[in-house]
Amino acid sequence: MELRTIDPRNYEAALAIAVRPDQADLVAPVVKSLAEAYVYGEQAWPRLIYDGDQPVGFVMAFLDIPWTDPDDTDRRSGLWRLNIAAGHQGSGYGSFAVEAVCAEIRARGGTQAYVTYHEREGGPAPFYARLGFRPTGEIADGETVAVRDLG
Repeated sequence: MELRTIDPRNYEAALAIAVRPDQADLVAPVVKSLAEAYVYGEQAWPRLIYDGDQPVGFVMAFLDIPWTDPDDTDRRSGLWRLNIAAGHQGSGYGSFAVEAVCAEIRARGGTQAYVTYHEREGGPAPFYARLGFRPTGEIADGETVAVRDLG
């Protein structure tokens, strides 16, 4: 498994990544993430997840982004998006991608990684809890905020 940057050779493969239909309300499609990556520039870190030559998912981190408004001094880094293709879920790709995001944040001097998610039956809360994220008690845009210490 590896992460690769998105470029003219693989962006269509990135756009083709789709989660299961019952998860469509939990995560934005890759096309929206790529638009946000364009708008946020260096603060967005989009990558395709590959198994060999096969793209199996998409992950995007946010790096040192103002948390509540553009002038905010509370700057955070974490997992912005995680889309594992429907036919490739349950094979460890999501865990690999989250660990890679945490490693990137740590390499940039970060000590915490954040994630937000929808609380609902069948949602990602148990997945993130297994990876060490714990809810902070905050709600952002209707989603639970969780944090993982990277120290």
